[in-house]
Amino acid sequence: MPGRHYKKIPTPLNQQPCFDSAQQPLADFKVGVDNVIFSVDTAQNRLLVLLVMRQQEPFLNSWSLPGTLVRQGESLEDAAYRIMAEKIRVNNLYLEQLYTFGGPNRDPREATDSYGVRYLSVSYFALVRFEEAELIADKVTGIAWYPVKQVPQLAFDHNEVLAYGHRRLRNKLEYSPVAFEVLPPMFTLNDLYQLYTTVLGENFADYSNFRARLLKLGFLCDTGIKVSRGAGRPASLYKFDAEAFAPFKDKPLVFI
Repeated sequence: MPGRHYKKIPTPLNQQPCFDSAQQPLADFKVGVDNVIFSVDTAQNRLLVLLVMRQQEPFLNSWSLPGTLVRQGESLEDAAYRIMAEKIRVNNLYLEQLYTFGGPNRDPREATDSYGVRYLSVSYFALVRFEEAELIADKVTGIAWYPVKQVPQLAFDHNEVLAYGHRRLRNKLEYSPVAFEVLPPMFTLNDLYQLYTTVLGENFADYSNFRARLLKLGFLCDTGIKVSRGAGRPASLYKFDAEAFAPFKDKPLVFI
């Protein structure tokens, strides 16, 4: 037609045209939830992750992250909270969705399932207060806190899931107030610094610079209460002011 110009859209070299009748069949999926539950033991300067011993195949008697298959009518988040409630009692926690792991053959059951079912894992990561967390151990299920630096070979691809969660936790600490989700309502600046050094490493910042920077930003409120710990001078107790922090939300490198 006059005035109209048609241009053939080229096919990318690495992409075949989509009119082959012998296309791959659609995958059938089962969806699971795996939780990377971190805690910080500031007394021993250790970042910990919660592991459970598997009581069934595949990977019988291997350590793994706490996980479950999602039930009928259950949301992903509800499944994540359910598996946490079965393994740990805690009042204060931070939980967010991490990543979806769905590569082929990540679960040995895929090779033996006659229907070709694939297993997806929607992972969540949580940060809980170590002093208040109570592990729920029964007669058949092993459960333990493991230092992240000493984690053994885990079932499935859970070492990869854990590494991804560790990176996310480190990034969250740099720009978000996630640490205050698990600190007591009132804390010393040294309490806060110890949490950061445990997760990020002792060389992430000098204490004096860390202290001066956070106080200058103005979202920590001095309660006027002091606490004595050991032979040193009494330390001031602070509170986190979420409203004062609002202008810094999602800005990188706020805390370091």
